[in-house]
Amino acid sequence: MNTSGQALRIWHGQAGSPAWNMAADELLLQHAAALGQAVLRFYSWDQPSASFGYFQRYADVEALSGLRPLIRRPTGGGVVLHDEAEWTYSLTFPPTHPAWQLKAEESYRCVHEWVRHAFEVCGVATELCPETRATGSGQCFVGAEKCDLLFNGQKIAGAAQHRNRDGLLIQGSVQAKSTGIDREAWEIAMLAESDWSEWQPGGSFIDESTSLAKRKYAADVHNQKR
Repeated sequence: MNTSGQALRIWHGQAGSPAWNMAADELLLQHAAALGQAVLRFYSWDQPSASFGYFQRYADVEALSGLRPLIRRPTGGGVVLHDEAEWTYSLTFPPTHPAWQLKAEESYRCVHEWVRHAFEVCGVATELCPETRATGSGQCFVGAEKCDLLFNGQKIAGAAQHRNRDGLLIQGSVQAKSTGIDREAWEIAMLAESDWSEWQPGGSFIDESTSLAKRKYAADVHNQKR
C-alpha cells in the first residue's frame, strides 16, 4: 500500500491480552478521523489464543482450534491462531486518506504488496496468490484467498478489514517462521520507504481500550453473539 506523500504513525505496542488487542484496534478505527493520519500498529499477544472473523458463527469456529480464549475480531476473515511465532499488525486510515476510497479487493491487494515488498527488502522472495485456492472451512491459513502472500507456494500472510465512515481498519497476520527472517528485520523493512514517526497513545486511550476490552471483547455475550 503506497504511503508515499502520506505521513504514517507507528505504534510499537507491547504484548497485550486478546481482548485488549481487539479493543485497541477498534478504538484506532473510531479515532482515525481525529488522528488524521494512517497508524501502523505492530503488536503481540500475552498468551496463546485464537481470533475469528466478525461474521463467523461461534459454534462453527470453537471446534477449529483448541486455543482459548476465542475472540471475535472487529474485522471479517477466518480463524487465526496467535502465538509467539506469529506477527500481528493493524493499519488504520482516516476517511481523508486515499486508501479509504479503494474497493476492498484493491486495499487487500495493496497491503499484501506492501508486506511482499518488505520481505523482498529482507532478501526473501514471496508472491501474491493469483486466485483463490481451496480454503479450509473458516480457517485463515488453510488454503489461500486471492492476493494472500505466499512463500514457496504456502500462505504466510493474510488480513481482514472493516471500512465505515470513521475510516478503514486492516488487521493482518504474518506467519513467517519458514522464511528465516526475524520480526525486527521485517518491521524495519515495512518502514523503509515511508515518511513515519513513532507514536504512543495517551493515557485516556489506554483506559478506554481497557474498558472496551472488559465490557465487549472479553464478554461471552459478544464473542458468542452468533
